[in-house]
Amino acid sequence: MSRTQTDVLIVGAGPAGLAAAIELGHRGVSCLVVEQHERVGVAPRAKTTNVRTREHLRRWGIAEQLAAASPLGVDYPSNIVFATRLTGFELCRFENASYCAPGRNPLYSEHGQWIPQYELEKVLKAHSESLPGVRIQFGRHLESFTQDDSAVRARVGPDTIDCKYLIGADGSRSTVRRLIGAAMSGAALGRHCNTIFRAPGISRAHALGPATMYWLVNAHAPSLTGPMDRGDTWFFGATLPEGGKLEGEGAKALIRQATGVELPIELLSNDEWLAQRLIAERYRDRRVFLAGDACHVHPPFGGYGMNMGIADAVDLGWKLAAVLQGWGGPRLLDSYEAERRPVHEFVMDEAVANHALLPTHMWRPGLDHATPEGARLRAEVGAAIKAAKVREFNTLGVVLGYNYSGSPIVVADGSAPPPRHFKDYVPSAHPGCLAPHAWLADGSSLYDHFGAGFTLLVTDDSAAPSVNSRVPLKVLREPSVRDLYQARHALIRPDQHVAWRGDALPAGVLARAAGHVLRT
Repeated sequence: MSRTQTDVLIVGAGPAGLAAAIELGHRGVSCLVVEQHERVGVAPRAKTTNVRTREHLRRWGIAEQLAAASPLGVDYPSNIVFATRLTGFELCRFENASYCAPGRNPLYSEHGQWIPQYELEKVLKAHSESLPGVRIQFGRHLESFTQDDSAVRARVGPDTIDCKYLIGADGSRSTVRRLIGAAMSGAALGRHCNTIFRAPGISRAHALGPATMYWLVNAHAPSLTGPMDRGDTWFFGATLPEGGKLEGEGAKALIRQATGVELPIELLSNDEWLAQRLIAERYRDRRVFLAGDACHVHPPFGGYGMNMGIADAVDLGWKLAAVLQGWGGPRLLDSYEAERRPVHEFVMDEAVANHALLPTHMWRPGLDHATPEGARLRAEVGAAIKAAKVREFNTLGVVLGYNYSGSPIVVADGSAPPPRHFKDYVPSAHPGCLAPHAWLADGSSLYDHFGAGFTLLVTDDSAAPSVNSRVPLKVLREPSVRDLYQARHALIRPDQHVAWRGDALPAGVLARAAGHVLRT
């Protein structure tokens, strides 16, 4: 039995927990991550790291490490192909899904990346362990905790851990959520099963070209498949009418039937899962917070879940650090749920809409016939898929277009927030929005010059206002972005969202953005 002290105890070493450790570690906050499993997982979970998540990795200095870790290469085409079988007829395709093509885009500082979640976790874990104040312990299970006005005391196995705050990033079956009594509400949407398999030669056994995902629309085995890792290691997902897992010779036969490819198959893992739309009734009990799947669960269609968990960790991480370091006010931690819950609701609705159109629903009798009528049907179904599935694969408006308008730490400027659209993202410096991105004349990103604390962006040659505050503030002068920001000044938060903008800095704006209650 031992006793340990740390500023923040993080339960769960998945992407959300590791991201929280990195955000805190970069800000000089000590944290201990405990994970009940013995190692990083290899289940066929998330595969898309979206542009916003990679922007966080850029800020942490590890975006290039993630690019280098891509099993198929960062240049591998992120195409989505719909076909009757791998060896059948193509129906339609989406190119550069999730904006994964390398290269500069004026709207963001980092492209997306197709990469298995377990490879992302390895990069996050390695970086976490390089930070002086971060420790990670696998094979450790949270048993219980108590808390008072100043601390949390947690029982992890036989040991006691004293901390100032606790983050539950321990997944959809969260122990932390159960211990704070936060119920989940929502609905179950359908049961699915996945397997990871190896079939040497499968990448060359069809003429559809490289893609990250093939949606197979046929009468006998509607499914999804695609490359997962090196050595023709692929994933395969289907809905079994009778339920159960993809196991044994039956699973191999189903894969061959779905793909139309007759090859030796080795099953490496399998998983059965329930698509759900669930959200916790609250994300906090005093000094204990929930993040990621611990407080919101939805179907994976659209690739939002893991990325939202990392965004939760960023939002919560800088706020906890500010409070622990004495410059964050009492409203700061209250703003976590106020800001993140509306984003979760919006994104969950998008994921549910995507889940409503699966390969099972796309089939039409005769779709795979090599006849003029079959060709007509394929053109019709392909057009319908293109119209519907653009909402799943071209979603920059979802990834970058959310905002925190109405947050207690965002100062309104009297303008209306930009309209919300799943696809079209129009940069806006409306308070609460993500700060508009720009590439500067020297080739760097505007984001590269923001400070670790708040940044006062000055967009003309006027003198910067004098600010006397304990809140860390960097003044950045960049006249080239005046048209983007539509104001002389913009106050940028540590998470790169706009806290305020205007032509003259009012007294108390920085204090309010840092969570302090102003006296009138």
